[in-house]
Amino acid sequence: MRKLFSLRSPSRWFFFRADDRLLLILMGIIVGICSGLAALALSYSLETLLEFFHHYSQHWWVFILPAIGAALSSFFLNYVLKEGAGHGVPEVIYSVSRYGGLIRLRSSFSRLVSSCLTIGFGGSAGPEAPVVMSGAAIGSNIANFFYLNDRQRVTLVGCGAAGAIAAIFNAPIAGMIFTMEVILGEWSMVNIIPIAIASVAGAETSRLLVGNYIKFSHLTLNTNFIDMVACFGLAAVTAIVSILMTRMLRNMHHVSEKVKTKPWIRAAMGGCLVGLLGFQVPEVLGEGYHAIEAMVQGTFKAGLLVVAVAAFAKILATSLTLGWGGSGGIFAPCLVIGSFTGLAFHRLLVIVFPEIAWVNEGCFALLGMAGMISGILQAPLTGIFLIVEITGSSEVMLPLIAVSSISTTLCHYFEPASFYVKDLVEKGQLLRPGTDERVLTDLSVAELLEFDCVVIKKNMMFREFIEVVKSSKRNYYPVENEDGSFAGIVYFDEIRPYLFDTLMYDAIIIEQIVDDKVRVVNYTDDLSEVLKTMDNNGLYSMPVVSNNRFAGMISKATILDHYRKELKVQTT
Repeated sequence: MRKLFSLRSPSRWFFFRADDRLLLILMGIIVGICSGLAALALSYSLETLLEFFHHYSQHWWVFILPAIGAALSSFFLNYVLKEGAGHGVPEVIYSVSRYGGLIRLRSSFSRLVSSCLTIGFGGSAGPEAPVVMSGAAIGSNIANFFYLNDRQRVTLVGCGAAGAIAAIFNAPIAGMIFTMEVILGEWSMVNIIPIAIASVAGAETSRLLVGNYIKFSHLTLNTNFIDMVACFGLAAVTAIVSILMTRMLRNMHHVSEKVKTKPWIRAAMGGCLVGLLGFQVPEVLGEGYHAIEAMVQGTFKAGLLVVAVAAFAKILATSLTLGWGGSGGIFAPCLVIGSFTGLAFHRLLVIVFPEIAWVNEGCFALLGMAGMISGILQAPLTGIFLIVEITGSSEVMLPLIAVSSISTTLCHYFEPASFYVKDLVEKGQLLRPGTDERVLTDLSVAELLEFDCVVIKKNMMFREFIEVVKSSKRNYYPVENEDGSFAGIVYFDEIRPYLFDTLMYDAIIIEQIVDDKVRVVNYTDDLSEVLKTMDNNGLYSMPVVSNNRFAGMISKATILDHYRKELKVQTT
């Protein structure tokens, strides 16, 4: 009886498994709550650390704090957990793309701890990417615990990401859209419902514990036609800044890799430079939400030049923090930089066109945030709905759409892949749902092998081979050496001239007509590459060779037949 109801039994929860949608919704609620708690834990820890170190902000030695935090973070990831630094979101996208959402259990807390050390000590990074990875890891491991399949696991990974974003911003719609737009890269009804439920669960968890607050709910956001026209210029500016930040982050990674030292020392070097930069521009330290609030509320008194310098300084500080080995994400820095950009653009408009009654500068700061997020992530819907939810207002919807869509389009023209997926695209590791490569990754060479081939020996006489041909339905014949190793292929089309010349039957051996330059396939080869090879060389079948032994044949017809069946499974 105890074994029948064991939690580890694969037959448990049979009632819920009968309805896949109900199972995913129930699991999504659990994942959303857990990821929401993880997000709140990191948010509370950061607030505590930042408040603690704020008391020492006037001391001369304070510049070493970001160095200490980055070093501790790097040491924790590289030497304690042996996980390596990273932004978090690309790793989640990669796991969804290549491994059906499999993420190690320790990832549910590793980035929380490392990013807390980096940001809490003053490093310029954001907590959103770490909580996304934490939530995704929670969803993945809950799916593993309940023996769910790959498709269900991917859905719960999305549920974890959505719940985390929804909790940290109190923005359930933005959490859902970010997951569909950035993490999963597809909009399917199978995923949307449980992810939406998880996003609501994460947001409600946050509201129960810290209150239902809207950060910027008392803003005047009534834009007019001239403000709308100005938004096109702001979109272009945020696109330029997004491209600048993307390239500076990537280049800083390359620069730091040239410094041959231990990772934690390299991270400390970057953190020390951030600390020195913070002496001149304190707004670059930490996640920077206090600066956003001042800009949006219209209380940021610095002039145009200072604001512009602060925007560039924040880009530099984020590049130094993340590029040299610190842990964290780019979401919060993008919001800060977007606010600086929008504020600077508004003040420039006021100087150039003083006779026009522009909307308040806080509105342009918010629009700058949307343009920056949309541009660097190339996720316009995320930028739009995040700003709508954190302001609690839809009056600014039209300029938000304009800024987000134009910024995304311009960035895509110069940077075809977003910051999160650029490295994956360059390495050929990004396989979005519904693409040929993604479908083919779920198939393997081993499961497509054809075994109905007659293998012949290299020293066989042509007369004996003719008897083999009479009883075979294949047009190609694998050839083995005397020791059983693969020697090549004999193609029926190439022996036609000898078939009607009986004098040749006892004059030719297989060794003389075998094609020993034939292209072969290994068990580990990607099927997309196999198909490409077939297309480029006009082949319809290729031999599969393992340990220099013939294992079977693989044909284009078999690949395409299984591709069609797998595509039907993935899109049902």
